[in-house]
Amino acid sequence: MKSSQFSIIQTSDINDFAKCAKMMTETDPWITLDLDYYQCLNAFEGQCKEVYLLKLGEEVAGFVILQMCGTFKGYIQTLCINQTHRGKGFGSILLNFCEEKILKFSPNIFICVSSFNVRAIKLYHKFGFKTVGNLDNFVKDGFTEILLRKTIGPMVLTKKQI
Repeated sequence: MKSSQFSIIQTSDINDFAKCAKMMTETDPWITLDLDYYQCLNAFEGQCKEVYLLKLGEEVAGFVILQMCGTFKGYIQTLCINQTHRGKGFGSILLNFCEEKILKFSPNIFICVSSFNVRAIKLYHKFGFKTVGNLDNFVKDGFTEILLRKTIGPMVLTKKQI
């Protein structure tokens, strides 16, 4: 995919959030988790979040929500690709973008993935993410989220490492 064919832009527009929440309700894992529009829209609320749209011309092909502060700063909270654009490399494009952005200020990248989301798990492992552990009943009763981490080092460097 050539970079001239797509763009990644940051947004804080509530209308963009509404479109993205609707996209979530039309794709897995949110369909399987049975999350409604308002539950998906709630994902955009809170401090320290940055939202980026992956656009093809004027069309939003996908988006990502990053958590940029706190203990798990560099957490990819939500990564969603429109159902019509899945399997075309857009997930990889957004992951590359996230990695480049996050590793500038944190040696760790975190992401959760639903245990039934086999394609996403495969993609994240391909990108070098390792399983940290399972979070049973984390998003919804009866479902397990897998916490993954990709790292280039510890949060605090020793004097030897400096």
